[in-house]
This record gives sequence, structure tokens and C-alpha cells, in this order.
Amino acid sequence: MSANEPTLQPLTGWQLWAAALFLSMANLIAILDMTIANVSVLTIAGGLAVTPTQGTWVITSYAVAEAITVPLTGWFTARYGSVKVFVVAMAAFGLFSALAGMSTSLGFLVFARVLQGMAGGPLMPLSQTLLLRIFPKEKAGAATGIWAMTTLVGPVLGPILGGWICDNYTWPWIFLINLPIAAACAWICWKVLQRYETRIVRNPIDVVGFVLLIIWVGALQIMLDEGKNLDWFSSPIIVGLAVIAVVGFVAFLIWEFTEEHPIVDLRVFRHRGFSAAVLTISLTFAGFFAANVLTPLWLQSFMAYTATDAGMTTAWIGITAFFTAPAVAAMSMKMDPRKLVFFGILWLGLITLYRTIATTEMSYWDVAMPLMLLGLGMPFFFIPSTAAALGSVEEEETNSAAGLMNFMRTLSGAIATSMVTTYWEDEITRNRSELVGVIDPGQVIYNQLTSQGMTDAQALLVLERMVTEQSVMLATNELMLVVAVMLIVSACFIWLVPKPNRVVDTSGVH
Repeated sequence: MSANEPTLQPLTGWQLWAAALFLSMANLIAILDMTIANVSVLTIAGGLAVTPTQGTWVITSYAVAEAITVPLTGWFTARYGSVKVFVVAMAAFGLFSALAGMSTSLGFLVFARVLQGMAGGPLMPLSQTLLLRIFPKEKAGAATGIWAMTTLVGPVLGPILGGWICDNYTWPWIFLINLPIAAACAWICWKVLQRYETRIVRNPIDVVGFVLLIIWVGALQIMLDEGKNLDWFSSPIIVGLAVIAVVGFVAFLIWEFTEEHPIVDLRVFRHRGFSAAVLTISLTFAGFFAANVLTPLWLQSFMAYTATDAGMTTAWIGITAFFTAPAVAAMSMKMDPRKLVFFGILWLGLITLYRTIATTEMSYWDVAMPLMLLGLGMPFFFIPSTAAALGSVEEEETNSAAGLMNFMRTLSGAIATSMVTTYWEDEITRNRSELVGVIDPGQVIYNQLTSQGMTDAQALLVLERMVTEQSVMLATNELMLVVAVMLIVSACFIWLVPKPNRVVDTSGVH
């Protein structure tokens, strides 16, 4: 709050808790929509008659669009006011969710998800900011606690809810359920929070910076999504997109560093600690998100899990993280955050390394236990890494730094999603071609099957299924190995961060 703004009394009674409930719900559905589609990709791909790889565009389009608008939130609120921006974003989120639910083609669904992601980006930081404005100062801990609770519950509920809806109803409902929630949140928050509007600063609009940001991020993501289908750099389209992404990125850097009122303040990267922390966060989140997207695809495609079962299984990560987060938040206020981050990422890397010995004979708990252990380590990475990054910048730069950090984290997750699905399918094809020649060289298995009464066609079908299952399992384990190595290496980068010279309360920064 600026010194020129009048001091407003906090809300009390039912108004306080009603506003807190709906602000938290806004944060919840924005985060939930990042994961609700993870277990629904195969259902959506089947419903729209596209491949699973194309189906992951539903995830990446939302993540990229959200990544673009998160760092712009500070600029939008300064120009139009935090309450107005929040209410408009909330209403737009509901409208674009409805468009996504009514989609009959992949192209329109991806378009709707882009709009949905752009509307969802401001909801996370603004819900936190407004909660702190309406709560009495002595209850600020309760405000951030409510917000952090929804931040942790969202990733848990997303896979469960998405799987249950796909198994019991139809996939459009994973988006349509947002409409009544968004409408109620927008209306209640506008009625209750109007007097908490922030002072408006009429800074010039950095149109060039905004356009350049969209161009290079969009070109990069389309290149990654379409690369496999167009045979990568043998295609002039992919080459063209790569050139646009590189030139657009360089132009964006030059413009934002020289613009007086940049839409994204890149100057915070002058702090070595912030740059090193963001590098660590981006690499770690890319690895974690890659494994998290792959797991439900593998379980549903080749382990005979339903969408609900896959959602319940992957939700274990969030459940165990939920219980360890409060203790880690307390430790990060007292300990060197670099030690906690190093331990957390190393833990994630070692557990992922353990996942490289997976087999097709695994029971439910064989799959779920490593995910539970991953969840125990997640808060050790997420919470203190934020403290290390924001503790490395000047206090007045905290908002810009938080926006950029979230942008890099979200963008790295979107890029990882595109790359992991392409790599996985390529490895499955390569493994299959190798296994075909060695699976039954002496026709021992084939002869056993035919001697048991199977026809030639049935025996060949069994062998084909064995080859496919083992090809997928090998590809999955190989990818987990790549992720594990990536995580272990990224853990070391945190030591490039100087010890933060101030403690940052990260209970509300995610």
C-alpha cells in the first residue's frame, strides 16, 4: 500500500470470512486447472480424435499463457487497480472455462485454454495480496495460511477431480465446473472489496515489450509441440519458428533492459543470487513436472489404470507435501535456505533414480510409495528456494522478482511437458525396434503359446503385447534416469547463491 493511500479498516465478521473464502477459491481453481488436465489428456485426446502428444497441448497452452501474465500482474494492478484486475480476471476465467468445455476441436480447445491461462495468471498473486489487505495485521498469518492451504490442496485435488469427472461424466465438465465458482467469486469480491481498491499509476503501456514476449514464448512452445510431427529441423516451419523464438527473445531482452517503464523488469537478474536461484528453480521444476506429466500417461496407457485411479495415485505427492510444508516453512525462517533446497532437490533426484527400476508387474503401492516420498521432499525445494531467490534482491524489487520467478518456473514446466512426451514416444519406438529382434529368437515362447492351444494370430498378439509393454517400461525408466540426473545436477547450482542477507516470509509466495 502506498503512503498516499488512506488507511482502511480491515473487514470483520461474516464479510471477512466470506471474502477470504472466495479469494481462496479463486486461487484454488487457478492452481487446480494446472493439474486437472494431467490425468484427462488421454480422455480428451480420444474425444477429439487426436494423439496423446497433441493432447498435452491442453496442458502446455494453459501453462504458457499463465506464465506470460503472472509477471505482468504488477503492471496491470498499478494501472487499473488490484480489485478491478482481480474481478475482471475472475469473470474472464469463468467465461473462457466455459469456452473450453464447449470445444469440439483441439484447435479451439487450445485457444480457449490460452485465454483461460491468461486470465488465471493474475488470480494467484492478487488473491494473496487482497487477503492481506482485508485481514487485521495481527491475523496476517491466518491470511497467508488460508492462501497457502489452497495452494497445496489445488495440485492434490486436480488429478483426483479430473480423473473422477472423466470416468463418471465427460471431459468438458473438468472446465465447466469453473463457471459457477468464478461467477460467485467475481460478484462477491466486487461487492465486498471495492473500497480496498489500490491507487492507480498511469505508467505508459509497454506494448512493444508485451508483443515481443508473446511472440518469442509462443514461437518456442509451438516449435516444441509440433517438432515431432514435422520431423524437427528438417521442416522449414520448425526452422522458421526457431528463428522467430531466438530473434524475438534477443529483441525482448534488449527492449526491456532499455525501456524506461518495462512491462517485465529484467534488471533484477543483475543479482547473482537471484539468477542462480531461478536457474535452480527452473531446472528442478522442469524435471519434476516432466515426471509428473508422464506418470498418469504411463499408468493409463499401459498399466490399465482408470483416470480416477491415476489421479488418486499421483495425488500422493501433494498429500505428503501438505503435511511437511508447515515444518519446512518454519525451518526456512531460521536456517540457511540453501541447505534446505540442496537437501530437497537431492532427495527428489534420488527418489526419481529409484523409480528407474520400475517393472510392468508393479502393484499399486509399488507405484504410489515413491510418489509419497517425492511429496515429502517437495516443500524442502519449493519454500526455501523462494526465500533464497527473493532474499537476494532489494526489498523494493520483491514483486518484480516474484513475478519473474513464477514466469520462469511455469514456462520451464510447459517446455518440459512438450519435450518429455516427444522423448518418451521416440524411445518407445526405438526400444520396440530393438526388442522385436531379441524377444523370442528361438521361437520358444511362440511354441509354448501355440502348444497351449493358441492360434498363430493369438500367439503373435501376445508377443506383440509383451514387446509393447517392455518398450514402454524401458522408455519410462530411461526418462526417469534423465530426470534424476537433471535434478541431482540442479541441486548443486543452489550453492552459486550467496547466503541471503535478509529473511523473506514465503508463506504466500508460490
